Amino acid sequence: ALTTVWAGHLSEEVKRRFYKAWHKSKQKAFTKYQKRWSDASKASESPMAAEIERAKKYCQVIRAICHTQVSKVKIGQKKAHIKDMQVNGGTAAAKVDFATGLLEQDVKVVDGFSWDKTIDVIGATKGKGFNGVVTRWGVTRLARKSHRGLRKVACIGSWHPARVQFQVPRSGQRGYHHRTEINKKIYRIGKAAKDDPNNAMTENDLTEKGITPIGGFSHYGEVNEDWVMVKGTVMGCRKRLITLRKSLLPQVSRKATEKVELKFIDTASKMGHGRFQTSEEKAKFYGGAAQKKARKEATKAEAEE
Repeated sequence: ALTTVWAGHLSEEVKRRFYKAWHKSKQKAFTKYQKRWSDASKASESPMAAEIERAKKYCQVIRAICHTQVSKVKIGQKKAHIKDMQVNGGTAAAKVDFATGLLEQDVKVVDGFSWDKTIDVIGATKGKGFNGVVTRWGVTRLARKSHRGLRKVACIGSWHPARVQFQVPRSGQRGYHHRTEINKKIYRIGKAAKDDPNNAMTENDLTEKGITPIGGFSHYGEVNEDWVMVKGTVMGCRKRLITLRKSLLPQVSRKATEKVELKFIDTASKMGHGRFQTSEEKAKFYGGAAQKKARKEATKAEAEE
């Protein structure tokens, strides 16, 4: 790269990414850079003006370095994920101005994607460890009395060429593979719980409820930030990072262009045969839950006195 311009203020979760052990370190990353930035601002100069001008003059490809706000999702991680994204369209100067305008700004889901459009999903699949040829490649087991095992490939190739060719099934790693699934339709984009607490309501289902099911999503928890609902499955385990991008080719099929109206979003418990859509509905059905709670609080207050 010719030059890199960082923001004047980088959050702690980004700086953590540059350290192996943040708590043991001096935590000095970007301190001199931030001082340069603040000094330029005090002197009423444009910070990093020389670097920005060089990029406008000499560069053709401009990339924006972005990071996730990993502290917003409670997954037990403090280091942000960092990725650079290419900025396309317009002149180099326009690209640089666009990227610098986004410094220290949030980029929300709705800024890049919209309902009923198709996207590609990129990520790593669930890891399955080391597997043999029968599981990994689906080859047929050998006869019951075969010598030295039967979950094997009987012949792994001819004498010559005196190598095992790449087409021959062999045992090894299964899962945790990088995959790109294309043309997945966005069914809904929801706002954060604080902005829209009833973000799972539909016209046909008037129950006031959020997207988080009773008891939370299994192995994940509650969804409190913006979310995307996509048709079909997404590779990888819970909490694993995935990349979403717009489809590379314009999708013109009827399936891709049709407008989808969701009738119902199920928020029953995912840890059994869920009967109720909300905790209030469950308490109302069983009855006495409110009185029981009031009695419990009253006894607790008495005990504290």
